[in-house]
Amino acid sequence: MSGGGLPGAGLPDLSEQRGLAAWLPRRLAEERPAVTVVGDFMLDGWWSGSIDRMCREAPAPVVDIERRDFAPGGAANTAMNLAALGARVRVAGIIGRDDAGGELKRQLLAAGVDTGLLCEHQDMVTTTKTRISSGGQVLLRFDDSAGQVPGDALAALAAAVPAAVEHQAAVVICDYGTGVLAGPVRRRLIDCLVRRAPEMLVVVDAHDPRPWAELEPDLATPNAQEAARLLELRLPAGSERAAVVAEHGPELLQTTGARAVVVTLDRDGTVLIPAAGSSHRTWARPATEKQASGAGDTFVAALTLARAASLPLTASLDLAQAAADVVVHHPGTSVCGTEELGRYLESFADTALTADELERHLRAHRSDGQRVVLTNGCFDVLHRGHTRYLNQAKQLGDVLVVALNSDDSVRKLKGPGRPINGVADRAAVIAALSCVDYVTVFDTPTPIPLIEQLRPEVYAKGGDYTPEMLAETEAVEAYGGRVSILDYVADRSTTAMVQRIRNGEGASVSEA
Repeated sequence: MSGGGLPGAGLPDLSEQRGLAAWLPRRLAEERPAVTVVGDFMLDGWWSGSIDRMCREAPAPVVDIERRDFAPGGAANTAMNLAALGARVRVAGIIGRDDAGGELKRQLLAAGVDTGLLCEHQDMVTTTKTRISSGGQVLLRFDDSAGQVPGDALAALAAAVPAAVEHQAAVVICDYGTGVLAGPVRRRLIDCLVRRAPEMLVVVDAHDPRPWAELEPDLATPNAQEAARLLELRLPAGSERAAVVAEHGPELLQTTGARAVVVTLDRDGTVLIPAAGSSHRTWARPATEKQASGAGDTFVAALTLARAASLPLTASLDLAQAAADVVVHHPGTSVCGTEELGRYLESFADTALTADELERHLRAHRSDGQRVVLTNGCFDVLHRGHTRYLNQAKQLGDVLVVALNSDDSVRKLKGPGRPINGVADRAAVIAALSCVDYVTVFDTPTPIPLIEQLRPEVYAKGGDYTPEMLAETEAVEAYGGRVSILDYVADRSTTAMVQRIRNGEGASVSEA
């Protein structure tokens, strides 16, 4: 896959796409899937100012407000992100007939979102969450919320549900517990969607997904805190949470009724737990920005768009993580659009480091007590076997380095017709995977000289090998390193995929 322009006619379609490339967001946007977002619509306020004095009445700073910004929040932020990524978005919910509701609706309309089923009610208060900040630090948040939702408003939204979900590629249910999706609305949604067409995607993004289990959603997306409540346990801090969540995957699947659960872990990325198949991890590239909000909404939006456009689930997860990584670098509540996501993925081009540069980076990681994992390969046309094995390799340590065979060495290994993609494009695609920290290129017959220079704590290899079969084993064990052999996916090979492409053959049903 190219790291630059759109793929040529001979390359795999979206259902076969495994790696992330700069052209992919534009290709997904071209699909223009119709998506309904139904749920809790809010307005986020971001007020900032300066502090020069303390309040006389209490030991509190006085913030002289200099700027007031507002952005759609909650379900509205999910809708804004979907629209920015190219979906045709329809929303259904309840807002007040007040200033906040007017501003929220204005911004949704300006983004091209269909608000025809967004019910306005005179006795409803539009939920507003306002942050007060100074000097880049949020000092206070105050919330203005509706309380009990009027019964006639619930009845009106329930009546709108059939029209809201009709002829849609996907429906996202954003239930944050305000009561908008209670009673008749939930019942109507379940009745309409439980008998949905097989191709319709249903995503439940709820503080408590248990009331939606009857729906058997395709995806449920609890965060770490919500998953802990579902499991009735206390999750450990840091990266260990992912292992605990994965261990309790069957319980999460049963509790949510979902065909797959994606648990978002903030700085620690996400964990995918499918009812069938292997789990999958993503790793976040966190920012130091303290005022970012709504990255989870961006994640859900990008994941929904990608799945609605037939991108494989693991690739959709990696794309959603990339979109979330974009918005955490923005202050306030923001969106990730097609062009920005494409530029972000394009930034991974030309990121391959020399061995000497890489050695300096790894020295810093080791000073922080981190373990280095090294693996190598051609990675010409990325497939499911590659991504699964790289995902496993990352979990053997803290920092994953992928060493790519140079174009010349690929030709020597695979023949004159390979590689399909040059090393710059291969490096860009591999570097864009959230599990990969560094990419380098080697031109020697084996990676032994690179191993001896970098001295990784773990050398990982995927395939039908044993450590005794590898020439690299002696070099690794000489300095005290460990060789780890990862899963071999017998029916997945780049050679077979390339031959199928050249023959003009599509993917089988089991590969989609």
